[in-house]
Amino acid sequence: MTVFKIYPKGFAANSYLLTADNRTAVVIDPAQPRIVDEARARGLDIRFALLTHGHFDHIGGCAAVRAAGAKIGCLEAEKSLALGRDNSAALFGVTVPPFAIDFTFRDGETLSLCGISFSFLATPGHTAGGACIRAGDHLFTGDTLFAGDVGRTDLPTGNGAQLTASVKKLYALPGDFIVCPGHGEDTSLEYERHNNGWIRC
Repeated sequence: MTVFKIYPKGFAANSYLLTADNRTAVVIDPAQPRIVDEARARGLDIRFALLTHGHFDHIGGCAAVRAAGAKIGCLEAEKSLALGRDNSAALFGVTVPPFAIDFTFRDGETLSLCGISFSFLATPGHTAGGACIRAGDHLFTGDTLFAGDVGRTDLPTGNGAQLTASVKKLYALPGDFIVCPGHGEDTSLEYERHNNGWIRC
C-alpha cells in the first residue's frame, strides 16, 4: 500500500490517496476538487472516497470525485451533518458543491476497497459522527487527534467528554500506528499516548 498525502491550498484539510495497485485509489477526506487532478497526475483512478467527518474543509472535493466516478462513504451518524447546514460551510462563508453519500459504514466494520482493508472506528467528539480509519499501519484521524493536539468541540454536534473518550479509545489500540491527521503533520500513536499536550494515556 502506498499513501500520498496531499496538502491543501488555502484553508482546507489534508487529503490522502491510498493505492495497492498503482492504478486505482481510495481518497480519505477529499478536501478540494483538485484531488482528482492530483490522482490523475499519479496515474490513479479514484474509486472510493471515505470521510472522517463532514465539515466543509474535508468535503469540498466530494462533488468532483463523485463526478469522476467515485462512491462516497461515511459513518451513518455523520451523513446528515455532511449534507446539511451543520457542516459549518455557511458559518465560514464557504459554499460546498452538492453531492450524495453512496454508502455508510459502522463502528468496528471492515471493508476491502481497491485491494486495501479499511477498518472504521467511531470517534465522536469533534462531531457526533466522526470516525477514524485504519489501513495497514496507518491511522487516519481526521480532526480527532493531531500531532500534539486534539480537535475542537465548539462547532455543531461537538462534545468534549466524547472527544476525550474517543482519543483514549485510539490510545487503547494495540501497537503503534502512523497517525495521519486532518491538519498538520503526521505523528505516531505511541508518541501521542505519552506526549500529547491535551490528552494522554
